[in-house]
Amino acid sequence: MSDTNSAGTNVDVVDILTSDHQDMVALIGQIKGAADGTERRDLADTLIAEVMRHAVAEEMYVYPAIEDHVPNGSEEVEHDKKEHDEIVKLMKQLEKAEPSDPAFMATVNELESQLTHHANDEESEQFPKLRSHIPREKLVEIGEKVEKAKKLAPTRPHPSAPHSELFHKTVGPGVGMVDRLLDKLQHRRTD
Repeated sequence: MSDTNSAGTNVDVVDILTSDHQDMVALIGQIKGAADGTERRDLADTLIAEVMRHAVAEEMYVYPAIEDHVPNGSEEVEHDKKEHDEIVKLMKQLEKAEPSDPAFMATVNELESQLTHHANDEESEQFPKLRSHIPREKLVEIGEKVEKAKKLAPTRPHPSAPHSELFHKTVGPGVGMVDRLLDKLQHRRTD
């Protein structure tokens, strides 16, 4: 039995999700510092893809664990899902906005505020509860599932379906996941 992830380190789901949060905040900083509209658009598309992967993986594996193991877990999950919905709405706006339009950066700033609030809630409230109520081996196992889900998850916000339900439909038998961002992201991942 292996308790290491693909990078060979013994990380649990909390480590993975916290690292995701840091990456998202860093991407927002890069968008704000981007020299031109094309770079801003590319970075925004990457941010949207990363947030979607994170949200889908959370809804598939982390939220059920919170509901099952954390006191008042169902209420916490309801709150988190509402926050995810607000974030998805903002990402839809960002996807449509032109990088040269002032509304683009206004949406980036609002998204930064929402993501930071959501991440702080999780990191200060939920993650410690996960660690205190679930054995470490189980958290490592959930982390491995989260990593797999993030590789297959949709990379664009879709307005009407719950993210995890959409994921199951998209990755059904014989159905390949193709988004306009996927090629761009794979080409970009050379660092």
